[in-house]
Amino acid sequence: MIVGGGASGTLTAVHLSRGAQARARSLQVVLVDRDGRHGWGQAYATTDPHHLLNACAAKMSAVADDPDHLLRWTHGQGLNLAGSDFLPRRTYGRYLRELLDDCARQMPYGGRISQLTGTVTALTTAAPGRPLRLRLSNGDRIDADAVVLATGNRPPAPWSQIEAGPRYVADPWGPGALTKICDGSPVLVVGTGLTMVDLATTATRADKDTVVYAISRHGLLPRRHRCPPSPAAEMSLPGGEVRLAELMGMVRAAIKSNGGDWQGVIDGLRPHVPDLWARLSIDDRRRFLTSVARYWEVHRHRIPPATAARIASLQATGRLKVLRGRLVTATAGRDEMRVRFDSDGVSRELRVGWLVNGTGPAAEVTGDPFLRSLIDSGLARPDPLRLGLDAEEAGAVLDATGRPHDRIFALGPMLRGVRYETTAIPEIRAQAAALVPRLLETIASGNSSSHGAPSGPAGDAIANPGRPILRSGWR
Repeated sequence: MIVGGGASGTLTAVHLSRGAQARARSLQVVLVDRDGRHGWGQAYATTDPHHLLNACAAKMSAVADDPDHLLRWTHGQGLNLAGSDFLPRRTYGRYLRELLDDCARQMPYGGRISQLTGTVTALTTAAPGRPLRLRLSNGDRIDADAVVLATGNRPPAPWSQIEAGPRYVADPWGPGALTKICDGSPVLVVGTGLTMVDLATTATRADKDTVVYAISRHGLLPRRHRCPPSPAAEMSLPGGEVRLAELMGMVRAAIKSNGGDWQGVIDGLRPHVPDLWARLSIDDRRRFLTSVARYWEVHRHRIPPATAARIASLQATGRLKVLRGRLVTATAGRDEMRVRFDSDGVSRELRVGWLVNGTGPAAEVTGDPFLRSLIDSGLARPDPLRLGLDAEEAGAVLDATGRPHDRIFALGPMLRGVRYETTAIPEIRAQAAALVPRLLETIASGNSSSHGAPSGPAGDAIANPGRPILRSGWR
């Protein structure tokens, strides 16, 4: 059972399918997604063709051992792209969706990938050798030999100082949310990162008179990719425990010795981030999150040249106004939001047509009811910074006592507190590929054919894989 049907869940299903084929194994996989956006997920379900990937096509293959897989697919679609080109995110979502469908058709020996639309609310365990049981919000139950938590990024955290109203968009990536802000009214986005860039791109293209305001504590925007990219710099890293101050000094020295080319240094450092993160003390990790993380993010998560040019043009013409400050209150009116914020020590007020929470994924793991239930039951525990779940390096979730679970695993953004650098396709596909041997071993030892049939519509369809899936909630 894979909980989450976006990129993390899809890449897990894809690599499980390939592993089953390579080992001639029959495998039943259930991929459950809350919004029914299997393959697309939150990141790639956008319909705006101007929302581009933030990495070039050469780096975005979904298959760990086949770096040219995406490029071959694009050529087969009649898209004559170079490896340095940036695909529309919607196109990449179609790529993931088609790959998932292809893998489902190629499952060997009666195996199956089932796609379920639903919300998992609870996970319980029984005696050793008995299956895990997952409960869905509609009352259905599904039994599984192993569970992979691939829920991706969480929605933005709620803001207590914002009064909810029809002109407040709490989650800009919820289904249909973006269509609201395209009526020509001024828009205020709380946050100046990648989400804001997409929102400003969409809103200002929909209406030539729209003005977008964006506010954040630092007022920093994502940096522009260099094309062609700089080669990744070779990094000489210290051994043993690492201090944050030492690490920052090392990065500055590397940039200087690289002729000032920070992009090559960031790209050379990126593969080592999980190891370096694990070797920082908890206090230094907290200092990083408080004082350094925003600077790392704007340099690490860069935007394509075409997107950067669009943002620069909007700023030059006054259609995007970036403010450095802090939101204080927001009051809902019938046709507007009245917002008060502090900027450089001065209290200011704005009246806008729309207020959007563009602060990015919520940081507190217990804000998700399902994850909170896992923690409350002792099946899992939060990582020391409470950014996600605590887990072994290989992805086995740790229970309340710190023991690795042999049948519950996690990957992707769920492991941000453990690995920090874990939200991009290259990292997630590597984690998915590494999980496959252990998952197949776990499933083989579970011997799912001896389990009782799950109950409810979902269980009925899974227990009878030859029956067409025609039930409500299935896709």
